Amino acid sequence: MGDTMSQLLKLRKKRGFTQIKMQMLTGIDQSDYSKIETGKRNMSFEQCKRIALALDTSMDYLAGLTDEPKPYPRSKK
Repeated sequence: MGDTMSQLLKLRKKRGFTQIKMQMLTGIDQSDYSKIETGKRNMSFEQCKRIALALDTSMDYLAGLTDEPKPYPRSKK
């Protein structure tokens, strides 16, 4: 499994998103998002959930528990 922060950066760039775009999609301030991406700050459960939804991935991928970026099927709630 890869390094969590490098996975986050790689996936964001693959999606073509800037940190400002991530701020718009997640509601996480760009400076806070930057700290999460560089490993200077841990993300909360809620932030992890928002980032996973914005990047169309799973929270497990963001946590480094899997190398598979494809998200699990989501409920239609």
